[in-house]
Amino acid sequence: MGGGERQSRERNIAYSPLPSQRRFHESAARFKGFSGPIGSGKSQALCHEAIKLSYLNPGRTGLIGAPTYPMLRDATAAALLETLERNRIPHVVNRAENFVVIRETRSKILLRAVDEFERLRGSNLAWFGVDELTYTAEQAWLRLEGRLRDPQAARLGGFAVWTPRGYDWVYDRFVGRKIEGYETVIAEPFENRHLLQKVPDYYERLLSSYDERLFQQEALGAYVNLTAGRVYHAFERVANVCEVELDRTRPLRWALDFNFDPMCSVVAQVEGDTVRVLDEIVLRRASTRQACEEFERRYPRHPAGVVVYADATGAQRQTTGSSDIAVLREFFRSGAYGDVKFKIPAANPLVRDRVSLMNAKLRAADGGRTLMVTGKCVELMKDFEQVAYKEGTQVLDKEADRKRTHLSDALGYLVWQEFHGGTPGIWRHQRLI
Repeated sequence: MGGGERQSRERNIAYSPLPSQRRFHESAARFKGFSGPIGSGKSQALCHEAIKLSYLNPGRTGLIGAPTYPMLRDATAAALLETLERNRIPHVVNRAENFVVIRETRSKILLRAVDEFERLRGSNLAWFGVDELTYTAEQAWLRLEGRLRDPQAARLGGFAVWTPRGYDWVYDRFVGRKIEGYETVIAEPFENRHLLQKVPDYYERLLSSYDERLFQQEALGAYVNLTAGRVYHAFERVANVCEVELDRTRPLRWALDFNFDPMCSVVAQVEGDTVRVLDEIVLRRASTRQACEEFERRYPRHPAGVVVYADATGAQRQTTGSSDIAVLREFFRSGAYGDVKFKIPAANPLVRDRVSLMNAKLRAADGGRTLMVTGKCVELMKDFEQVAYKEGTQVLDKEADRKRTHLSDALGYLVWQEFHGGTPGIWRHQRLI
């Protein structure tokens, strides 16, 4: 292989790969993937493959990418640096230009967010690896393929790890079609003995946190179409609809979706993990002030307090006059409702995350249902049964029926604010292991 810079070095690494990880590292394919459920060791596979290629390509440059800069900083780069430090591999971190140099080989590892893929044009690479590829645009992968052209590299290669996200471009390129030069290792669920030794009930806890389809995808690593047909597929009238009585000792939960026609909101109460929807308020061509008047007519007093939830854009938007949030705050200054709290985020959650959490409350993978609706919420039930995705997208179809999505959106704001913090990983886009 020659001397000087081209001479690779050997180093012992404290790493006991799982069977799927071993198959991934042993693959000689030019482009290879590691697909598996959360907790299957994808982070370790990514980092160790990067370190291996840094030693096989001394003095050359490689790249580790992640879908966004926050994910790169908080998960991908942190995992790489932790692996280097745990194995006492001498390295230097340049935080200003975001790269790492392996001292023993003088190999450079660029750390890059790949969401702005046009910036990936440039110098030659000996290798590259991408974390959570299913959250990455296909154009970013293609740009990196184009940069894999270092003539002095001892081993050229591109690799990626991911959790399935349906039948997307990653599935098509790595799993669905047999493309020459590509190979994919699919990890088995429950394979990670290291995780199960530390957290024996890990997967059991996920059963109560995820809906059935999401559990199949995230915990079992299956390829499931989460965007086909009904958005709220977990809702069943026979199981989620029941008599719901007002409890005057508990706060009212009022959740609004600001829209002039119709102006929609739901009234609910929360007991432990369970949400009970008491009422829906649907007004044609109405302002936020008129919604407040209707709320007051139905619930003239409630000394146990009120918690208000709404679309994050309400601080800027207005149906008439002042902003919608300002109108709500002014309305509740009367004191007739005791302690009034506002739980309105600075930014709305991603629709797919909010929908997944709603489905998990309607019916979790273990069969539990913690979102119940009174039978008089006719329009909300229509939302659950009729809201669909636009064909071939993850976008809710708001055009098929202008009356749809508003009530389920409003309830989704409430559910997200109250329960997303207790669900592992997926809701906050953090790697679990």
